[in-house]
Amino acid sequence: MLLGQLLAQYEEALIAVGEEAESLSFAYRALKNWTFTDFVLALQKEVEAEDQALLDSIFEQLKHHVPAQYIIGSAEFCGHVFTVDERVLIPRPETEELVTLILEENDKESLRVLDIGTGSGAIAISLALARPNWQVQASDVSEDALELAQENAQQLAAVLSFKSSDILDDLEGPYDLIVSNPPYISRDDVEEVGANVLASEPHLALFADHDGYAIYEKIAQQAPSVLRPEGKIYLEIGYKQGNKVKELFQTAFPDKQVRVLKDQFGQDRMVVVDNGSI
Repeated sequence: MLLGQLLAQYEEALIAVGEEAESLSFAYRALKNWTFTDFVLALQKEVEAEDQALLDSIFEQLKHHVPAQYIIGSAEFCGHVFTVDERVLIPRPETEELVTLILEENDKESLRVLDIGTGSGAIAISLALARPNWQVQASDVSEDALELAQENAQQLAAVLSFKSSDILDDLEGPYDLIVSNPPYISRDDVEEVGANVLASEPHLALFADHDGYAIYEKIAQQAPSVLRPEGKIYLEIGYKQGNKVKELFQTAFPDKQVRVLKDQFGQDRMVVVDNGSI
């Protein structure tokens, strides 16, 4: 059978179980280390037994809602390739927008930066690579996540420090900049989560108590004691959480400006706390 014909059969079966058809070819190309041109040229060729076995393996994992990034063991973020597995969430494109915003709004002077809930280290490592003169610290409550984040830092030759902490419990300021993409999905919104995310990605990094606001509440409570007077906070939020998170941080920082910013799809996605200089 031709590769194109076999892929079409598998893709139809994946759609039937609610998975994205293109995940199969994405994972297959990555594991074969093929360019897109290599892939196109192979579509009209007979599938060899070794490749049939590889496709079977990928299909079975996708069918059982294993994300393609876990299958290939990596995900791209801000131009870098991060190792990912079931210990951490897969970095999302909307989080790249948060990193871009931080870099755009903060020049290259030396800053002390904290990334709360670092996961794979995507945010902290990307900032450290883009601003090597910043002192970046990454924290997480998950020792497994911290282990993987440190592996990513080593692979990407990023210089930063790591600390185990539940939010700011075991951290000492002062910080010039605090950033976090925390768990923010309400347990009541579980039906909005994709099957592959729910089945494979760590729930500790997905869901939060108090309708998804628990981590924001704790950051708002603790941050005033560790943030410098001129410091800033950058947060990723769920698309329904803008007003509530803004209210939390405006209460915690009555003299600061709190902005709610939208992502490329027009959804509320970021909250920024600063002194109104932007």
